[in-house]
Amino acid sequence: MTVEAFFEQIWQQYVQLNPEALKINQLLQASGDTVFNDHVAYRTLNHPKLGIQSLAKMFTPYGYEPKGDYHFEAKKLYAIHLENSLNPKLPKVFISELLTEQLSQELQSTMNTIVDQIPDEKLNHQSICTAGRLWDASFKTYQNLYAESEYAAWFYAYGFCANHFTVNLNSLTAFKEVQDLNAFLQKNGFALNASGGLVKGTPSDFLEQSSTMAYEMSLQFSDGQHKVPSCYYEFAKRYPMKNGLMYQGFVAKSADKIFESTNHRK
Repeated sequence: MTVEAFFEQIWQQYVQLNPEALKINQLLQASGDTVFNDHVAYRTLNHPKLGIQSLAKMFTPYGYEPKGDYHFEAKKLYAIHLENSLNPKLPKVFISELLTEQLSQELQSTMNTIVDQIPDEKLNHQSICTAGRLWDASFKTYQNLYAESEYAAWFYAYGFCANHFTVNLNSLTAFKEVQDLNAFLQKNGFALNASGGLVKGTPSDFLEQSSTMAYEMSLQFSDGQHKVPSCYYEFAKRYPMKNGLMYQGFVAKSADKIFESTNHRK
């Protein structure tokens, strides 16, 4: 499979979970723009069978290499991002993991139980990136996890899928500023993540970001069907550094707030 076909598979699953992203994409195209993806993001656990490398290794055959790492102490997360060494125009990949050993024994036990249900052959195949939830899940357990870690609850509910895609604002012509795009999205009825402000980061950080709040999807659990936040759409504007090169990394203090895009809407 080509890298383009691989990302297309990931995108098609993502818009099933977040149809708002497809609507936004179509609105931007109707404005005369071609939409380029800045990065795609995944969530996982630091379990021995999972962890960041279990997903990263699915991208390395295409020329992806680790370029930066990030710590989120309050949310008990660690993350890396990868870039394509063969084609820098390809989207970056951001993979985070929950540091389960820093959380309660109950949460660790729940996570161990779901990991035990994952077939070993799945973990070594590219299809893991779009495998979704591979375990039994109850809404009651989801609620218990959410009370301790929203991140854990999201992974429990959705499993292996892109958590978000990201519009590269630098490639747009109709919208040059994050604030202008945000106003356009709000005018069209999309809810935005206001945690830490609608725009996260500044030109001095070399990266400005915003995002929608995750689409609330009706999901089937063992104890009934319930609406839970699924995936969101992010928007990123990058700035050149003092050496003239465009900044390609991420800003932890901004990403920390972007993670909250999968919180329940108030």
